[in-house]
Amino acid sequence: MKKSISIIGGGPAALLLAALLDCKKFTVTIYEKNKTLGRKFLVAGKGGFNLTHSEPIAELIARYTPSDFLEKALLDFDNHDFRNWLDSIGIPTYIGSSKRVYPESGIKPIAVLNAILTVLDKKGVSIQYEHTWTGWTNNNTLVFNTAKEVQADYTIFALGGGSWKVTGSDGAWLDLFKTQGIGVVPFQSSNCGYGVNWPEDFIREHEGSPLKNISISCSNKTQKGEAVITSFGLEGNAIYALSPQIREQLESQQKATVFVDLKPALSYEDLYQKIKKSTLKKTSEKLQKEVKLSPAQIGLLKKYLSKETYLNPELLAQNIKKLRIEITSSSLLNDAISTTGGVQLNAVDKNFQMAKMKHHYCIGEMLDWDAPTGGYLLQACFSMGMHLARHLNSIS
Repeated sequence: MKKSISIIGGGPAALLLAALLDCKKFTVTIYEKNKTLGRKFLVAGKGGFNLTHSEPIAELIARYTPSDFLEKALLDFDNHDFRNWLDSIGIPTYIGSSKRVYPESGIKPIAVLNAILTVLDKKGVSIQYEHTWTGWTNNNTLVFNTAKEVQADYTIFALGGGSWKVTGSDGAWLDLFKTQGIGVVPFQSSNCGYGVNWPEDFIREHEGSPLKNISISCSNKTQKGEAVITSFGLEGNAIYALSPQIREQLESQQKATVFVDLKPALSYEDLYQKIKKSTLKKTSEKLQKEVKLSPAQIGLLKKYLSKETYLNPELLAQNIKKLRIEITSSSLLNDAISTTGGVQLNAVDKNFQMAKMKHHYCIGEMLDWDAPTGGYLLQACFSMGMHLARHLNSIS
């Protein structure tokens, strides 16, 4: 006789889990609060649909915080395995110049989602829409807003984090877990904008300006990439990847310090010589024509440096390589691309089963891990779905 599996939530982790469960062993039902599945998956695709990253697996694993929590799942279903699986369901991919992995040209996010849903349909997975999970009864039966009560052999929660509430990922489940005695951590913004107290005249002139080909450092980590100057502060992949380090400093010191290298392609000595030997009279012209800095980069130097420092070639070169900027805050949860917090990692075992509730599992962003943008978030969710599917297939 088949055993029953109830999956609460219809995001990436849940979808791959359902797609890979053995339909000869299980009757699988997904309970989704929205009228459609994968809403956050589709929203993520609007900014460039990178499904994963192509870097070597050891480097990929190191992108996660903490990296050891997801290591087994990522090794068992890595970026190559994921691309092969996508190809098997009719979604060929390619590696872009940034080493991120995208669906081949012309394949929209909705086509990827529909290909996965086709797999679910062929496997006989039942999908119950507009079913919001509201808690448990005294005997751990699942209760929904429809007044429906469900008792399953295995329950898998894939409820998401606390960002992008419009997609249904509102984190409202956190208190339900807390009252059940399951260890949880409050949600915090990640991969988000960070606040900087820009002067009004600076932001009036440079709001929206990109800072290209830079690197930013915080604590012991450096990330190359781009950032954008906003009225709030800074956004972009170069600062998103430093979210764990910035968050830690904000928590302990109520502020964080980052250092921007405006010209990582040049050494300090090369910069110093270019500025010192230039025949141009004005410093700003030297920076623009000799060093190839943008108006926004030059504006940053003028904002943060005294006149004496700006006009001193040695000190100017030092600050081009290591410009100190103070971060005052992070953006609101709903404005973040992802969140940390949720179920504590020590509340689940190596197969994501909750220690206090046998046959109940948690996967996806609802667990307290972190990763930068660039395909890492999706890869982890899909790897967790695969890992749990293999585990359940093996024990039943």
